[in-house]
Amino acid sequence: MQVLIGIIYHTIGGGFSGSFYMPFNKVKGWAWESFWIVGGLFSWLIVPPIAAYLTIPDFGAIIASADMNVKTLTFVFGLLWGIGGLTYGLGVRYLGMSLGNSVVLGFSSAFGALVPSIYYNFNPVKGKVSFTDMLGSSGGQLVLLGVFVCLIGIAISGKAGMMKEAELSEAEKKASVKEFSIVKGLIIAVISGILSAFFNYGIEAGKPLAEQAVVQGCNPLFQNNVTYVVLLWGGLTTNFLWCMYLNAKNKTFGDYTNTRTPILANVLFSATAGTMWFLQFFFYGMGESKLGNGASSWITHMATIILTANMWGLYLKEWSGVSAATYRTFITGIVVILISIVLVGIGNSL
Repeated sequence: MQVLIGIIYHTIGGGFSGSFYMPFNKVKGWAWESFWIVGGLFSWLIVPPIAAYLTIPDFGAIIASADMNVKTLTFVFGLLWGIGGLTYGLGVRYLGMSLGNSVVLGFSSAFGALVPSIYYNFNPVKGKVSFTDMLGSSGGQLVLLGVFVCLIGIAISGKAGMMKEAELSEAEKKASVKEFSIVKGLIIAVISGILSAFFNYGIEAGKPLAEQAVVQGCNPLFQNNVTYVVLLWGGLTTNFLWCMYLNAKNKTFGDYTNTRTPILANVLFSATAGTMWFLQFFFYGMGESKLGNGASSWITHMATIILTANMWGLYLKEWSGVSAATYRTFITGIVVILISIVLVGIGNSL
Protein backbone atom coordinates (compact mmCIF):
# COMPACT_ATOMS: atom_id res chain seq x y z
CA MET A 1 0.00 0.00 0.00
CA GLN A 2 2.87 2.39 0.84
CA VAL A 3 4.38 1.80 -2.59
CA LEU A 4 1.05 2.34 -4.35
CA ILE A 5 0.42 5.61 -2.49
CA GLY A 6 3.95 6.76 -3.31
CA ILE A 7 3.48 6.04 -7.01
CA ILE A 8 0.18 7.96 -7.02
CA TYR A 9 1.89 11.03 -5.51
CA HIS A 10 4.70 10.77 -8.07
CA THR A 11 2.15 10.52 -10.88
CA ILE A 12 0.38 13.68 -9.70
CA GLY A 13 3.69 15.54 -9.40
CA GLY A 14 4.87 14.33 -12.78
CA GLY A 15 1.63 15.54 -14.32
CA PHE A 16 2.25 19.04 -12.96
CA SER A 17 5.83 19.02 -14.23
CA GLY A 18 4.91 17.73 -17.67
CA SER A 19 2.32 20.51 -17.98
CA PHE A 20 3.97 23.46 -16.25
CA TYR A 21 5.47 24.94 -19.42
CA MET A 22 2.03 25.34 -20.99
CA PRO A 23 1.04 28.61 -19.21
CA PHE A 24 4.29 30.16 -20.46
CA ASN A 25 2.98 29.68 -24.00
CA LYS A 26 0.23 32.16 -23.16
CA VAL A 27 2.68 34.97 -22.28
CA LYS A 28 2.68 37.64 -24.98
CA GLY A 29 5.27 40.27 -25.84
CA TRP A 30 7.88 39.29 -23.24
CA ALA A 31 11.34 37.87 -23.85
CA TRP A 32 12.06 34.37 -22.54
CA GLU A 33 14.27 35.65 -19.72
CA SER A 34 11.51 37.96 -18.46
CA PHE A 35 8.73 35.44 -18.11
CA TRP A 36 11.13 32.72 -16.95
CA ILE A 37 12.37 34.68 -13.92
CA VAL A 38 8.88 35.90 -12.98
CA GLY A 39 7.73 32.28 -12.96
CA GLY A 40 10.92 31.33 -11.14
CA LEU A 41 10.29 33.78 -8.32
CA PHE A 42 7.10 31.84 -7.57
CA SER A 43 8.78 28.44 -8.08
CA TRP A 44 11.83 29.02 -5.93
CA LEU A 45 11.20 31.96 -3.60
CA ILE A 46 7.51 32.57 -2.89
CA VAL A 47 5.65 29.25 -2.95
CA PRO A 48 8.18 26.94 -1.18
CA PRO A 49 8.18 28.89 2.14
CA ILE A 50 4.38 29.07 1.99
CA ALA A 51 4.22 25.28 1.60
CA ALA A 52 6.72 24.84 4.44
CA TYR A 53 4.80 27.26 6.67
CA LEU A 54 1.55 25.35 6.11
CA THR A 55 3.03 21.89 6.72
CA ILE A 56 6.05 22.21 9.04
CA PRO A 57 5.87 23.93 12.44
CA ASP A 58 8.64 26.53 12.89
CA PHE A 59 10.48 25.54 9.70
CA GLY A 60 12.59 28.71 9.89
CA ALA A 61 14.09 27.65 13.20
CA ILE A 62 14.93 24.23 11.76
CA ILE A 63 16.89 25.85 8.94
CA ALA A 64 18.58 28.37 11.23
CA SER A 65 19.77 25.71 13.70
CA ALA A 66 20.88 23.14 11.10
CA ASP A 67 24.54 22.25 10.58
CA MET A 68 26.15 24.73 8.18
CA ASN A 69 27.70 21.92 6.13
CA VAL A 70 24.25 20.46 5.50
CA LYS A 71 22.86 23.81 4.38
CA THR A 72 25.91 24.56 2.24
CA LEU A 73 25.82 21.20 0.44
CA THR A 74 22.09 21.49 -0.14
CA PHE A 75 22.49 25.01 -1.50
CA VAL A 76 25.44 24.10 -3.76
CA PHE A 77 23.57 21.18 -5.28
CA GLY A 78 20.69 23.58 -5.78
CA LEU A 79 23.05 25.88 -7.69
CA LEU A 80 24.12 23.02 -9.95
CA TRP A 81 20.54 21.93 -10.43
CA GLY A 82 19.66 25.57 -11.16
CA ILE A 83 21.88 25.48 -14.24
CA GLY A 84 20.08 22.31 -15.31
CA GLY A 85 16.69 23.90 -14.70
CA LEU A 86 17.71 27.01 -16.61
CA THR A 87 18.94 25.06 -19.60
CA TYR A 88 15.83 22.85 -19.42
CA GLY A 89 13.77 25.86 -20.43
CA LEU A 90 16.15 26.51 -23.32
CA GLY A 91 16.10 22.85 -24.36
CA VAL A 92 12.31 22.84 -24.61
CA ARG A 93 12.47 26.20 -26.35
CA TYR A 94 14.66 24.81 -29.15
CA LEU A 95 13.40 21.19 -29.34
CA GLY A 96 9.77 21.41 -28.26
CA MET A 97 7.92 19.65 -25.45
CA SER A 98 8.24 16.09 -26.78
CA LEU A 99 11.86 15.84 -27.90
CA GLY A 100 13.17 18.37 -25.36
CA ASN A 101 11.70 16.55 -22.38
CA SER A 102 12.71 13.12 -23.69
CA VAL A 103 16.38 14.07 -23.94
CA VAL A 104 16.58 16.21 -20.80
CA LEU A 105 14.64 13.85 -18.56
CA GLY A 106 16.26 10.76 -20.02
CA PHE A 107 19.69 12.02 -18.98
CA SER A 108 18.30 13.28 -15.68
CA SER A 109 16.81 9.86 -14.92
CA ALA A 110 20.09 8.08 -15.60
CA PHE A 111 22.37 10.45 -13.74
CA GLY A 112 19.89 10.92 -10.92
CA ALA A 113 20.40 7.27 -10.10
CA LEU A 114 24.21 7.46 -10.41
CA VAL A 115 25.24 10.77 -8.84
CA PRO A 116 24.32 9.87 -5.23
CA SER A 117 26.12 6.52 -5.43
CA ILE A 118 29.27 8.16 -6.82
CA TYR A 119 29.18 10.72 -4.02
CA TYR A 120 28.89 7.98 -1.38
CA ASN A 121 31.93 6.28 -2.91
CA PHE A 122 34.03 9.30 -1.85
CA ASN A 123 32.04 10.07 1.29
CA PRO A 124 30.81 6.76 2.73
CA VAL A 125 27.62 6.99 4.79
CA LYS A 126 26.14 4.05 6.65
CA GLY A 127 23.06 2.68 4.90
CA LYS A 128 23.85 4.42 1.59
CA VAL A 129 24.83 2.51 -1.58
CA SER A 130 28.10 3.56 -3.25
CA PHE A 131 29.04 3.12 -6.92
CA THR A 132 31.39 0.28 -5.95
CA ASP A 133 28.51 -1.44 -4.17
CA MET A 134 26.47 -1.15 -7.34
CA LEU A 135 29.19 -2.81 -9.42
CA GLY A 136 29.29 -5.70 -6.96
CA SER A 137 25.56 -6.43 -6.75
CA SER A 138 22.95 -7.73 -9.19
CA GLY A 139 20.69 -4.77 -8.42
CA GLY A 140 23.47 -2.29 -9.06
CA GLN A 141 24.42 -3.98 -12.30
CA LEU A 142 20.78 -3.76 -13.41
CA VAL A 143 20.84 -0.04 -12.66
CA LEU A 144 23.93 0.39 -14.83
CA LEU A 145 22.27 -1.61 -17.61
CA GLY A 146 19.27 0.71 -17.33
CA VAL A 147 21.55 3.73 -17.67
CA PHE A 148 23.07 2.26 -20.82
CA VAL A 149 19.62 1.52 -22.28
CA CYS A 150 18.58 5.08 -21.39
CA LEU A 151 21.47 6.49 -23.42
CA ILE A 152 20.36 4.33 -26.37
CA GLY A 153 16.84 5.73 -26.04
CA ILE A 154 18.20 9.27 -25.98
CA ALA A 155 20.23 8.56 -29.12
CA ILE A 156 17.10 7.25 -30.87
CA SER A 157 15.15 10.35 -29.81
CA GLY A 158 17.95 12.55 -31.12
CA LYS A 159 17.86 10.64 -34.40
CA ALA A 160 14.11 11.31 -34.64
CA GLY A 161 14.80 15.02 -34.16
CA MET A 162 17.38 15.00 -36.93
CA MET A 163 14.97 13.15 -39.23
CA LYS A 164 12.32 15.75 -38.46
CA GLU A 165 14.71 18.58 -39.27
CA ALA A 166 15.64 16.96 -42.60
CA GLU A 167 12.04 16.37 -43.65
CA LEU A 168 10.29 19.60 -42.75
CA SER A 169 10.70 23.01 -44.33
CA GLU A 170 11.72 25.94 -42.15
CA ALA A 171 8.12 27.15 -42.12
CA GLU A 172 6.84 23.74 -41.00
CA LYS A 173 9.46 23.51 -38.24
CA LYS A 174 8.58 26.95 -36.92
CA ALA A 175 4.89 26.07 -37.04
CA SER A 176 5.41 23.18 -34.60
CA VAL A 177 8.26 24.69 -32.51
CA LYS A 178 8.87 28.42 -33.11
CA GLU A 179 12.64 28.37 -32.49
CA PHE A 180 13.42 24.77 -33.48
CA SER A 181 17.17 24.07 -33.63
CA ILE A 182 18.30 20.45 -33.39
CA VAL A 183 22.04 21.04 -32.80
CA LYS A 184 21.69 23.86 -30.30
CA GLY A 185 18.77 22.12 -28.61
CA LEU A 186 20.50 18.75 -28.18
CA ILE A 187 23.68 20.27 -26.72
CA ILE A 188 21.68 22.29 -24.22
CA ALA A 189 19.38 19.36 -23.39
CA VAL A 190 22.29 17.02 -22.60
CA ILE A 191 23.84 19.57 -20.23
CA SER A 192 20.45 20.20 -18.65
CA GLY A 193 19.72 16.51 -18.14
CA ILE A 194 23.01 15.82 -16.37
CA LEU A 195 22.81 18.83 -14.06
CA SER A 196 19.09 18.45 -13.37
CA ALA A 197 19.89 15.15 -11.67
CA PHE A 198 21.57 17.10 -8.87
CA PHE A 199 18.14 17.99 -7.48
CA ASN A 200 17.86 14.38 -6.36
CA TYR A 201 21.10 14.58 -4.44
CA GLY A 202 20.14 17.96 -3.02
CA ILE A 203 17.21 16.20 -1.37
CA GLU A 204 19.59 13.57 -0.01
CA ALA A 205 22.02 16.20 1.27
CA GLY A 206 19.17 18.01 3.03
CA LYS A 207 17.79 14.88 4.74
CA PRO A 208 18.94 16.07 8.20
CA LEU A 209 16.59 19.05 7.78
CA ALA A 210 13.69 16.75 6.90
CA GLU A 211 14.48 14.39 9.75
CA GLN A 212 14.55 17.26 12.24
CA ALA A 213 11.14 18.38 10.98
CA VAL A 214 9.75 14.93 11.82
CA VAL A 215 11.38 15.04 15.27
CA GLN A 216 9.61 18.34 15.93
CA GLY A 217 6.22 16.87 15.11
CA CYS A 218 5.84 17.40 11.36
CA ASN A 219 3.75 14.91 9.44
CA PRO A 220 6.44 12.73 7.75
CA LEU A 221 4.50 13.05 4.51
CA PHE A 222 5.60 16.71 4.22
CA GLN A 223 9.12 16.46 5.69
CA ASN A 224 10.90 17.40 2.44
CA ASN A 225 9.23 20.81 2.27
CA VAL A 226 11.81 22.32 4.63
CA THR A 227 14.66 20.96 2.47
CA TYR A 228 13.15 22.56 -0.62
CA VAL A 229 13.43 26.03 0.87
CA VAL A 230 17.25 25.81 1.05
CA LEU A 231 17.67 23.73 -2.11
CA LEU A 232 15.63 26.15 -4.22
CA TRP A 233 17.57 29.16 -2.95
CA GLY A 234 20.43 27.68 -4.99
CA GLY A 235 18.24 27.30 -8.06
CA LEU A 236 16.96 30.85 -7.68
CA THR A 237 20.49 32.26 -7.47
CA THR A 238 21.60 30.68 -10.75
CA ASN A 239 18.47 31.56 -12.68
CA PHE A 240 18.18 35.10 -11.32
CA LEU A 241 21.76 36.02 -12.24
CA TRP A 242 21.41 34.58 -15.75
CA CYS A 243 18.05 36.19 -16.46
CA MET A 244 19.25 39.58 -15.21
CA TYR A 245 22.27 39.23 -17.50
CA LEU A 246 20.00 38.47 -20.45
CA ASN A 247 17.67 41.35 -19.54
CA ALA A 248 20.68 43.69 -19.64
CA LYS A 249 22.21 42.18 -22.77
CA ASN A 250 18.95 42.08 -24.74
CA LYS A 251 17.63 45.34 -23.28
CA THR A 252 14.46 43.60 -22.10
CA PHE A 253 14.15 45.09 -18.60
CA GLY A 254 11.34 47.14 -20.09
CA ASP A 255 9.20 44.01 -20.47
CA TYR A 256 8.05 44.26 -16.86
CA THR A 257 6.55 47.73 -17.37
CA ASN A 258 5.69 47.60 -21.08
CA THR A 259 2.04 48.70 -21.22
CA ARG A 260 1.80 47.53 -24.83
CA THR A 261 1.82 43.99 -23.47
CA PRO A 262 -0.78 42.40 -21.15
CA ILE A 263 1.38 42.81 -18.03
CA LEU A 264 -1.11 41.44 -15.50
CA ALA A 265 -1.99 38.45 -17.66
CA ASN A 266 1.71 37.74 -18.30
CA VAL A 267 2.46 37.82 -14.58
CA LEU A 268 -0.52 35.57 -13.81
CA PHE A 269 0.44 33.02 -16.48
CA SER A 270 4.08 33.07 -15.33
CA ALA A 271 3.02 32.72 -11.69
CA THR A 272 0.75 29.81 -12.61
CA ALA A 273 3.58 28.06 -14.43
CA GLY A 274 5.94 28.66 -11.50
CA THR A 275 3.46 27.37 -8.95
CA MET A 276 2.73 24.29 -11.05
CA TRP A 277 6.47 23.65 -11.26
CA PHE A 278 6.81 23.67 -7.48
CA LEU A 279 3.77 21.44 -7.03
CA GLN A 280 5.58 18.66 -8.88
CA PHE A 281 8.12 18.50 -6.06
CA PHE A 282 5.53 19.08 -3.35
CA PHE A 283 3.94 15.80 -4.44
CA TYR A 284 7.34 14.26 -5.23
CA GLY A 285 8.35 14.80 -1.60
CA MET A 286 5.19 13.09 -0.44
CA GLY A 287 5.85 10.13 -2.73
CA GLU A 288 9.49 9.88 -1.69
CA SER A 289 8.47 9.79 1.98
CA LYS A 290 6.32 6.73 1.19
CA LEU A 291 8.66 4.84 -1.13
CA GLY A 292 11.67 5.50 1.07
CA ASN A 293 14.11 5.19 -1.83
CA GLY A 294 15.35 8.41 -3.39
CA ALA A 295 16.70 6.82 -6.58
CA SER A 296 13.59 4.76 -7.27
CA SER A 297 11.40 7.75 -6.47
CA TRP A 298 13.39 9.88 -8.90
CA ILE A 299 13.05 7.33 -11.68
CA THR A 300 9.28 6.98 -11.17
CA HIS A 301 8.87 10.74 -11.20
CA MET A 302 10.90 11.20 -14.37
CA ALA A 303 8.91 8.49 -16.17
CA THR A 304 5.64 10.26 -15.44
CA ILE A 305 7.01 13.60 -16.62
CA ILE A 306 8.23 12.10 -19.89
CA LEU A 307 4.83 10.57 -20.56
CA THR A 308 2.92 13.76 -19.70
CA ALA A 309 5.25 16.01 -21.69
CA ASN A 310 4.99 13.82 -24.75
CA MET A 311 1.21 13.78 -24.53
CA TRP A 312 1.32 17.57 -24.58
CA GLY A 313 3.78 17.48 -27.47
CA LEU A 314 1.41 15.31 -29.47
CA TYR A 315 -1.52 17.56 -28.54
CA LEU A 316 0.43 20.60 -29.75
CA LYS A 317 1.10 18.76 -33.05
CA GLU A 318 4.88 19.10 -32.69
CA TRP A 319 5.31 15.97 -34.82
CA SER A 320 2.68 16.70 -37.44
CA GLY A 321 3.89 16.58 -41.01
CA VAL A 322 6.70 14.07 -40.40
CA SER A 323 6.91 10.74 -42.18
CA ALA A 324 5.70 7.50 -40.64
CA ALA A 325 9.33 6.37 -40.23
CA THR A 326 10.26 9.50 -38.28
CA TYR A 327 7.18 9.20 -36.08
CA ARG A 328 7.97 5.52 -35.35
CA THR A 329 11.55 6.47 -34.49
CA PHE A 330 10.29 9.11 -32.07
CA ILE A 331 7.91 6.65 -30.37
CA THR A 332 10.64 3.99 -30.22
CA GLY A 333 12.97 6.41 -28.43
CA ILE A 334 10.29 7.16 -25.82
CA VAL A 335 9.60 3.44 -25.26
CA VAL A 336 13.31 2.65 -24.86
CA ILE A 337 13.75 5.47 -22.34
CA LEU A 338 10.77 4.23 -20.34
CA ILE A 339 12.16 0.65 -20.41
CA SER A 340 15.45 1.98 -19.05
CA ILE A 341 13.62 3.74 -16.25
CA VAL A 342 11.89 0.49 -15.32
CA LEU A 343 15.23 -1.33 -15.28
CA VAL A 344 16.80 1.31 -13.03
CA GLY A 345 13.79 1.29 -10.73
CA ILE A 346 13.86 -2.51 -10.38
CA GLY A 347 17.61 -2.44 -9.84
CA ASN A 348 17.32 0.11 -7.07
CA SER A 349 14.64 -1.96 -5.34
CA LEU A 350 16.84 -5.07 -5.18
